[in-house]
Amino acid sequence: MTVRNLNQMFKPTSIALIGASRKPQSIGAVVARNLFNAGFSGPILPVNAQDRAVEGVLTYKTVADLPITPDLAVICTPADTVPATIDQLGARGTRAAIIISSGFSKDLLQRTLDAAKPHVLRVLGPNSLGAMVPGRGLNASFGHVTPKKGDIALVAQSSMVVTSIVDWATARGIGFSHLISMGDKGDVDFGDLLDYLAADPTARAILLYIENITDARKFMSAARSAARQKPVIVIKAGRSEEATEAAVSHTGALAVEDAVYDAAFRRAGILRVNTLEELFDAVGTLATGVPISGDRLVILTNGGGMGVMATDALVQSGGTLAALSPDTIQSIDTALGTTAKRGNPLRIGGDAPPKRYADALNALLHDKSNDAILVLNCPSAVNDSTAAAQAVVDTLAANKALRHPVLTSWLGDESAVEARRLFAANRIPTYDTPSHAVRAFMHLVEYRRNQELLMETPPSVPDSFEPDRIVVQKTIARAIAEKRDWLTEYEAKRVLAAYGIPVVETRRAETPEEAARAADSIGGSVALKILSPDIAHKSDVGGVVLHLTSGDEVLDEARAMLDRVREAVPDARIEGFTVQEMAVRPDAYELIVGMTENPLFGPVILFGEGGIGVEVVEDYALALPPLNMRLASELMTRTRIWKRLKGYRSRQAVDLPAVALTLNQISQLIVDFPEIVELDINPLLADQDGVMALDASIRVAVPERPGARRLAIRPYPKALEDPIRIKDGRQFLVRPILPEDEPLVHGMFARMTPEDIRLRFFAPMKRLSHQAAARLTQIDYDREMGLIAVGPDDVTNETVMYGVVRIAADPDNQRAEYAVMVRSDMKGQGLGYILMNKILDYARSRGIKEVYGEVLRENTNMLAMCRSLGFVRKENLDEPGVVEVRIDLEKAKGA
Repeated sequence: MTVRNLNQMFKPTSIALIGASRKPQSIGAVVARNLFNAGFSGPILPVNAQDRAVEGVLTYKTVADLPITPDLAVICTPADTVPATIDQLGARGTRAAIIISSGFSKDLLQRTLDAAKPHVLRVLGPNSLGAMVPGRGLNASFGHVTPKKGDIALVAQSSMVVTSIVDWATARGIGFSHLISMGDKGDVDFGDLLDYLAADPTARAILLYIENITDARKFMSAARSAARQKPVIVIKAGRSEEATEAAVSHTGALAVEDAVYDAAFRRAGILRVNTLEELFDAVGTLATGVPISGDRLVILTNGGGMGVMATDALVQSGGTLAALSPDTIQSIDTALGTTAKRGNPLRIGGDAPPKRYADALNALLHDKSNDAILVLNCPSAVNDSTAAAQAVVDTLAANKALRHPVLTSWLGDESAVEARRLFAANRIPTYDTPSHAVRAFMHLVEYRRNQELLMETPPSVPDSFEPDRIVVQKTIARAIAEKRDWLTEYEAKRVLAAYGIPVVETRRAETPEEAARAADSIGGSVALKILSPDIAHKSDVGGVVLHLTSGDEVLDEARAMLDRVREAVPDARIEGFTVQEMAVRPDAYELIVGMTENPLFGPVILFGEGGIGVEVVEDYALALPPLNMRLASELMTRTRIWKRLKGYRSRQAVDLPAVALTLNQISQLIVDFPEIVELDINPLLADQDGVMALDASIRVAVPERPGARRLAIRPYPKALEDPIRIKDGRQFLVRPILPEDEPLVHGMFARMTPEDIRLRFFAPMKRLSHQAAARLTQIDYDREMGLIAVGPDDVTNETVMYGVVRIAADPDNQRAEYAVMVRSDMKGQGLGYILMNKILDYARSRGIKEVYGEVLRENTNMLAMCRSLGFVRKENLDEPGVVEVRIDLEKAKGA
């Protein structure tokens, strides 16, 4: 998670081209031509031992001959020369290199990275097309077309994808802030570039072309941070649905790689699309910045057929056709009379003049029963398409305060050109066809949903149930000690019960005779199942018999089952049987809840329709843990069975909170126990009375990645919650900050004096922007920490924030910058001192060696507190009014 020295890569003041060439069609010649002709204002230094000049500029024979140290080196020489070149450049002070050369073995690549590491020299590539920053006149690539200047950043693994996108975009007048080809991702990867581009104001949106990710947690942290600041849109290559051959459980078979990537992108708050056309359409749609609150679309059209086509596209995409409110219908009747066909699509006639468009659109803009409006226009001899477009533009301008999402599609070629220009000039999204417009609307819907998932920060310790971790710990430890991969069904159900998941009553029996006695003891109808650690799917080998009503029946079936199973799986260890009560729940649905360990993203949770045909039905959705109730509910909505679970006709709705709680309980179980690498509950019965697990299987192993490190997303660290007491006796809770704390931040800011605000932010501020408050509250606990002190307000008794402290660590987790602020009326109560001690303790626990900060020289109270905590001062010669304070945590701990 580092942007270190990336400024030297993308904002260099000088460039060396190692391997510059005059040989026609050579990479060195193409890169030289691009570098020298892109408008770069700094010196470009070609290095070539044979040619006296390249592109009319004198060359240098070696790196040692360069008259200045270049910020950036672009390397086109053979692969085996690169490690030595990197070492020479690093020793001279160069801090960034783009390696276009290819043909690197694993060993050669490692030697290159080893040469760069001592100098903190950043490497893009090898096997990279290069990097282009049109706004700075930088074209350090062997691309065939110089891209236009714009505000879209593109990051891609494939060189050919970059060249294809540049071709496609240039023909359509689309420009870029950055085009970056990552090549083999030796050093600089997606996480680094997302962090860098998120902070670059010239990039309005970030586009990614991904073939694979190497560090899931780093990617997720960077993607979540970037997606909070600007649209991030991704194309992921490879959508194969082929399951891993080694998968044993249903979940393992269904959780294919592409579906897991989907879940990761969704949780990161980014939008996935499938084609280049979608990619750039999505940029245009999201860049309008108009918020959307739901999936209800109303269609306004002068052509009935096009309205029907748009409706079909909407329904097939999972959107909802909005119902017009009675007030809106009345407004339309008053304005349009019988001209309009009341309903959705709202048809205003093929002869609709501009005023009819304006009146209808005005009514729909004030209708709260829709979330967005799609305005369509079909050309005809009796209407003016351009005038109709102008009416839309004028109506939206008059209702600008409503910020209601409106999309347009003016059909036709010549007749629609001017209308589309009008819409583009006024930043109103417009599309060639109704289906493309509907697709863009669904992009908005999906993006909003993903942004909501991004805001969710589940706790590391559950609030809604009390698990019995000791039972689980002993059960898992026993299986691992006995070198068993799978828990028995009986053990698996004990584990589920320990986490509060209802399980059907189950007895264990070693012999057919014991099974018969267990059946008589349970009474009623029972199920008999084989008990073996080597058999994952019992029904496949005749190891399940249902609806047995007496001990004698169970005895006969148990003996026959032994014969069947031994014949089908002769090497399987047979430990006996389980006898369980038949759950009589005729209206219950069979669901599946599962988990599998993905090699890249760690644990993945699955929910869907269960039963023995689960792989055939393929109705399921995936999510990354940790979950909370809202995330669990969202996961459920992405399945087809969800609509049935809500009830229909005479069928009552399922107890959906109970299902969501089960998902939460499974999430907590796998967060708590990294030894669990695969889990299936199939079926999980669900009806109006709750849920019950009928069958369960759990695979265990010694964890490769300890604790929470195996999770792609670090959960809310509830263990850091701590009550404190200040000097006047009042008690507050200190806890990590959450995204939903933004109102508390604004409330505290409102209680600060102008002078305290100036001392904290180094400048006067009348209000804290939403962006600034979001930056304070929406943090990734894996890379920074914010602790707040909250308690009841003295007057209203509502929870308010009295103080906040935060640290942000550098990429190597060595140094962290701190910031602290307490409410102005809390001065002298010791709250700032308490918060600083807590954040310093946290920094020590994370292995951070030094904490530092900048303080205005006139902020004597802060400087005095830092002195008492053990910070030392360092004068800032560049800014005389600012003092740097720092504390060596290792020395301070020893003292």
